Amino acid sequence: MSRASAKPLPQLSLRIDLDSDHRIGPGKIELLEQIREQGSISAAGRAMDMSYKRAWDLVDEIKRICGHAVVEPQAGGKNGGGAMLTPFGEKLVARYRKIEREAARAVHKELEALRSDIARSRKS
Repeated sequence: MSRASAKPLPQLSLRIDLDSDHRIGPGKIELLEQIREQGSISAAGRAMDMSYKRAWDLVDEIKRICGHAVVEPQAGGKNGGGAMLTPFGEKLVARYRKIEREAARAVHKELEALRSDIARSRKS
């Protein structure tokens, strides 16, 4: 195996510009995934090292961008309430991840070539 192929492949990061002011990207999608995993906006924010207010503002921004709620509150119990993704929120995450996978698959050969080009230029 050559040195170039031993190095990890460059990663594609995908941001979808819905229009000039509205975008969905890896940070917002990761926040939604963390809300799904953690069961609350505050825990998701902590997991991503962001404040509750920042996490809530991003959730609200996604709702404004998409015109649909992506998170719904859960009724409080002994330990208080939480949050979960709405069906639209789940679909948004799934669709973004599918677009991301397909884009990465489409550019795989070019990413390999880029890695080789960089490895060669570092040797010169």
